[in-house]
Amino acid sequence: MTRPGHIQYGPLLLGPGTPYRWKTLSGWGDLPGLDSGTVARSDAHGSFPGRLLAQARTVTVEGLMIRAPRGSIGAAVGALEAGTVPVEDELPLVVWLDERGPLLAYARATRRLIPTGPGYRVGSIQEAAVEWEATDPRRYELVERSDSARLPMPEQGLDWHTSAETGTDTGLDWHTGAGADGGLAFGEPGRTGALSVMNAGSAATHPLIEFRGPVVRPSLTNLATGDVLEYDLPLAAGDVLTVDTRAGTVTLNETASRLSTATARSVPEQTWTLAPGELVGGVLMPTTTPLIFRAAPGSTDPAASVTLRWRSAYF
Repeated sequence: MTRPGHIQYGPLLLGPGTPYRWKTLSGWGDLPGLDSGTVARSDAHGSFPGRLLAQARTVTVEGLMIRAPRGSIGAAVGALEAGTVPVEDELPLVVWLDERGPLLAYARATRRLIPTGPGYRVGSIQEAAVEWEATDPRRYELVERSDSARLPMPEQGLDWHTSAETGTDTGLDWHTGAGADGGLAFGEPGRTGALSVMNAGSAATHPLIEFRGPVVRPSLTNLATGDVLEYDLPLAAGDVLTVDTRAGTVTLNETASRLSTATARSVPEQTWTLAPGELVGGVLMPTTTPLIFRAAPGSTDPAASVTLRWRSAYF
């Protein structure tokens, strides 16, 4: 994929520079169908507004033209057929329409139409079509973002070089380097356990969260909403507790479920999201979410960490 007009599904590329040209694309920029939780008022006009939850997104390429030399039209058709077979797991579907760049969804091909007419014998097939279904209707940026934090640690501060024998201070070191004064050494900088993550899209996005030991009862708090994810278990060095907030799963070292270790402070994993951007003056501005990483009292190992992986999401 190198330019606007390209559509890529798994390894199959459609658009300029390929044997496959298309006329219309529907369902990609459309708002997907919505399930409404709105209910009618029993004692007044109108309704009580409920949640709006997006349905699966259906994307269709129509007016697909397949052109190839007469002797290789079969190979071009065969590649399209092989690239749109039914599959068990969703594949990346990437569409690049304009200067905003490509966006990504995960989908499966659910329909394919390849008309057979007189043009087939001369290497020209008109009005073919392909349809995909994406169970997650959001579209994502291509590059995955990530950020990490470690448990809070105070700053070491200035070293006065106190003698263990006499208890007296010998003073501060004024460091010099390469002929220039380097100033006072304040030691290693402290850590707050805080991090800020940004969603530049128009839809809330679900991050993948990884807690790494050694740590006891790791937690991550969204300071903007107060939502907490906390798990009452010890993680040894090398252990990784993975929280998939979209799937609602919690697994230890990619195998054992630890969903039952969520504490009473924890919110349901699927409700823990990063807020979307806001439209300001006609421009979609990113939203930054402040987070803090904490653990049980006494759990202060500097090797413990939390890592978030996410993509900005769009409806």
